[in-house]
Amino acid sequence: MTNVLPFKRPSPKQKHKGKTLCKSGFHKWKVVTAQQFDVKQGKLVTKSKCERCGEEKVEVR
Repeated sequence: MTNVLPFKRPSPKQKHKGKTLCKSGFHKWKVVTAQQFDVKQGKLVTKSKCERCGEEKVEVR
């Protein structure tokens, strides 16, 4: 016989945790230091990634 696992549906609070701030434009940016030089443009770049939603932005110096 197989074991049946009871699955608990996530509450709306858990499901949307951290997304409301990002939708309003208040991201939690963290600098990603893996790649700091863009070969195609030949310039230094700063990559940032939001810790909550995973959105990325690139700043060219």
